[in-house]
Amino acid sequence: MSDLLERLLPALAWTRGYHRSLLASDMLAAMIVTIMLIPQSLAYALLAGLPAEMGLYASILPLIAYALFGTSRALSVGPVAVASLMTATAVGKVAASGTLDYATAAVAMALISGLMLFVMGLLRFGFLANFLSHPVVSGFITASGIIIGLSQLRHILGIHGHGDTITELLASLSRNLADTNALATLTGVAAIAFLFWTRRGLAPLLRRCGLADTPAGMLAKAGPVVAILATTLASYYGDFGQRGVDLVGAVPRGLPVLGIPSFDLQLWSDLALPALLISIIGFVESVSVGKTLAAKRRQRIDPNQELIALGAANMASGVSGGFPVTGGFSRSVVNFDAGAETPAASFFAAIGIALAALLLTPVLYYLPKATLAATIIVAVSTLVDFAVIRRAWRYSISDFVAVATTIVATLLLGVELGVLAGIVASIGLHLYKTTRPHIAVVGAIAGTEHFRNVERHNVITHPNIVSLRVDESLYFANASYLEDYIYRLVAEIDGLQHVILQCPAVNEIDLSALEALEAINHRLQEQGLTLNLSEVKGPVMDTLQKSDFLQHLSGKVYLTHHQAVQALKLDEIEPYII
Repeated sequence: MSDLLERLLPALAWTRGYHRSLLASDMLAAMIVTIMLIPQSLAYALLAGLPAEMGLYASILPLIAYALFGTSRALSVGPVAVASLMTATAVGKVAASGTLDYATAAVAMALISGLMLFVMGLLRFGFLANFLSHPVVSGFITASGIIIGLSQLRHILGIHGHGDTITELLASLSRNLADTNALATLTGVAAIAFLFWTRRGLAPLLRRCGLADTPAGMLAKAGPVVAILATTLASYYGDFGQRGVDLVGAVPRGLPVLGIPSFDLQLWSDLALPALLISIIGFVESVSVGKTLAAKRRQRIDPNQELIALGAANMASGVSGGFPVTGGFSRSVVNFDAGAETPAASFFAAIGIALAALLLTPVLYYLPKATLAATIIVAVSTLVDFAVIRRAWRYSISDFVAVATTIVATLLLGVELGVLAGIVASIGLHLYKTTRPHIAVVGAIAGTEHFRNVERHNVITHPNIVSLRVDESLYFANASYLEDYIYRLVAEIDGLQHVILQCPAVNEIDLSALEALEAINHRLQEQGLTLNLSEVKGPVMDTLQKSDFLQHLSGKVYLTHHQAVQALKLDEIEPYII
């Protein structure tokens, strides 16, 4: 019973041996992550089209929920760029931005996503991560990063703009370009330049000044906080609001009020598919980050428990006035590098965000939205990876098609259709490849019992035998391809007596493929030829024995391909060396 409780609530395991040195490490990491989370939370709320305080709310209870249920000791959850963009896209279809209904829908979406993830975790659906290939995820994140960056240009320029696709955004921005606010643009550009400099140049400068590597790196991560403080002071004393610069405005002070989001059947129905997509994308991203960080400390995470943990985090966000959250790469790496030893670091970070919500919100009134937009642009610049297109092109045409389809569809059709297009492209290409399995005519390597492709090696073959190696499981989609391939090959070879199917890569033969084998056996038998099998795996053999195929097989089933060739070759005829 205790083992079951620890699996469902991993916090019971790591709290048992918690001691003072772990506490010190976790509190230090929490302090650094809190400094990073405050500007990120505000910025991603802006990206999602929501009030700034909702970003803070989404960074309190979700962190505590994940600390209780999560299996990664370094993963830090909260608002992230891609999930915020997907939230804005989905919620924007059911409510107008800036309205109460819009915020209500975003909160409901967090709860729906949480419930979906939690149920998938209980059903042990962790394998769902395998349905999104790395090229699809990379392409989707790259395209999303471009859309996010373009969407924030309106705040940098101080103009109105909207759109879910690259064409809509560019058209909207170009129409309003004449209304550009010079002060907002100066603020945003200065913030972008400063943030890029702190990311690449501040740490080396601090090291040259005698600061150790670790504190220098950590101080460089505080760049967004410095940008916020500096531009807020400039806005206050420079009266930016009166000069047409959009400000964050009044942010309610205090902690979120707990409550169940509105249950509207039509609203939940409209948000169901987007919530599912956010859940899957967020889960894949979180598991990838969690596995990477866990491997560095020889730890492991449980994908099924991660579903439960992320579900709990999103439900916690939903009941506390937040929006969908997931594990963030940048903040998780900072958490790891800062020395977080247990999920307690997330718990302490939540306390830090709660204190910020209680004490610091009044000073956010004068914060220019251009600064938050700059924070987002710099953050998502790391998401854009065009190199993945080049790598995919060089390595695999099918992966290139998948990543290119995902990028183009996301840019032109929006994030929801983009990820769906990527999934469909990946599955479609996989199915296409399996419908045309690789089949090789093989011969023996001289002096060995190994058989290789006649087109790649100098091998020995026999004139009365054709040996075929099938490098794919046989099922309904490729059964006719195998059938046509054998008929065509047999028609081209004179003096043929035996066909041997070498099956080391055949893991399954379904009923359609079995019927195709029966047809091949019957047709070869009519021509005076035998069909033989070699190296059939045990589970496949068990399946074949449930039918009468083996009783009607014109040839035999051999344990090894070498045995088959030795039994069927004509010794009095010289073999060919190809």
